[in-house]
Amino acid sequence: MKAQKIRDFRDLDQHELLRELHEADEQLFRLQFQLSMGQTDGVKKMRATKKDRARMRTVLRERELVGEKK
Repeated sequence: MKAQKIRDFRDLDQHELLRELHEADEQLFRLQFQLSMGQTDGVKKMRATKKDRARMRTVLRERELVGEKK
């Protein structure tokens, strides 16, 4: 999995962004489970997923703040 740029997440609408965030949460859970079972080949994927989740949450927060200003 390649980490995405924040502008890729900004191009998504609210529903798509929330769906992507949910999928990233599920993937991170699976990767953490695999890591705990001794399958350590997913460390890079886990790091990229965490960064993508942070980017998605940043975009959601930006949108929330813009909504408050209006």
